[in-house]
Amino acid sequence: MGTVTLGVSLAVPEPYGSFLQRKRESFGDPAASGIPTHITLLPPTEADADGLPGIERHLAEVAAACLPFPLRLEGTDTFRPLSPVVYVKLAEGAGGCTALQDRVRAASGPCARELQFPYHPHVTVAHGIAEDAMDRAQTELADFSATWTAGGFALYEKGPDEVWRLQREYPFGGAGRTGTPAVAVPRQAGEAERARPPAPSC
Repeated sequence: MGTVTLGVSLAVPEPYGSFLQRKRESFGDPAASGIPTHITLLPPTEADADGLPGIERHLAEVAAACLPFPLRLEGTDTFRPLSPVVYVKLAEGAGGCTALQDRVRAASGPCARELQFPYHPHVTVAHGIAEDAMDRAQTELADFSATWTAGGFALYEKGPDEVWRLQREYPFGGAGRTGTPAVAVPRQAGEAERARPPAPSC
């Protein structure tokens, strides 16, 4: 059946998600229009297409064991010169994201993989563009802030057009057990149209 390129992430909800995506486009990042604003849990990973059912079962089990947790974005920083990235910082919720991505990438599961760099949850707003544009991104979003409750994550697949499309959402299952209201996985504007490729995948 071939291979697919997958990613798992926490979506940044509206109105923040679309705002940051538009800002990323305005800085001249050519990839911005194909990448919904997110916090990565599993970076782009190639997988056998016939292994998707096992991956989906694993992700459903991870989500079912999780509780909603607060997230807060505030200010900017950069990985330069190590990596050409400017990002919005995660001021609250880093521990929850770190624990969650550990479970997603568990050595015993189908998403096990090594990372190129130590895990550092963030929201990319510029990647691999001119230095002056990177500087502008870091300055213009320095006062940005957003707060919400993470209620689930999602599986995405990168198409041949380099667009990441939503494949399946995984709401956290722990909310009902604690009496905490369930929080929907946030959708970004236009994501419903991007959610599936034009033709069914095999």
